[in-house]
Amino acid sequence: MNKLPKHVAIIMDGNGRWANQRGKQRVMGHKKGASAVREVIEEAARKEIKFLTLFTFSTENWSRPEDEVSVLMRLLLSSLKKEFNRLTKNNIKLKSIGDSSGLPTLVSEELNYVIEKTKNNTGLTLTLALNYGAKEELTQAMKTIANKVKNSIISPEKVDQSTINEHLYSHYLPPVDLLIRTSGEKRLSNFLLWHVAYAELYFTTTLWPDFSKEDLNKALTNYGKRERRFGKTSEQLTT
Repeated sequence: MNKLPKHVAIIMDGNGRWANQRGKQRVMGHKKGASAVREVIEEAARKEIKFLTLFTFSTENWSRPEDEVSVLMRLLLSSLKKEFNRLTKNNIKLKSIGDSSGLPTLVSEELNYVIEKTKNNTGLTLTLALNYGAKEELTQAMKTIANKVKNSIISPEKVDQSTINEHLYSHYLPPVDLLIRTSGEKRLSNFLLWHVAYAELYFTTTLWPDFSKEDLNKALTNYGKRERRFGKTSEQLTT
């Protein structure tokens, strides 16, 4: 554990399958998954990880059954209300990425309230990806940059990787060091595509509602054993 990632991102997958395996409605999987979120956040804060980003609700999730989307929004609203004091106690700063204007008004207002009230906290930065899709994020960034070039605000020759990064929802986030996906699926699902370019990927068959602090620590231990070369050779790293 002497080599911890600075930025951990998690695709929390498997709530529905967890419920189905137990003959329960999918909402029960989402509620149990919320408990896993709390445990993982607190463990990440205890480990002094600087950034934790959770894929909470994607732009594609709107295509799910209307009643399930409604439950997810109500659960998000209640979680924001319940967890505010816990975030404050643990010195956690809340932020979000995605198009928050597309969220229900009550959810958006509560989200902005908690973000404002925790903005001066100096511990873990917890980011919720809400109504988020990486392709849409990149598309919006390109449109903004193109308009600035058109209006001579930015010279085309000056457009580089830092320019692109500055125009992303997630511009304040460092590159992802460790990306975790639960439930056994092995894909990125349009999540933080810009930031995961050199991320270490960790896949587990554990369904998200069963993901515990012990599971997080297994992923962190696995990460600590990896050699991150960023295009270099092992020999270059040791010289």
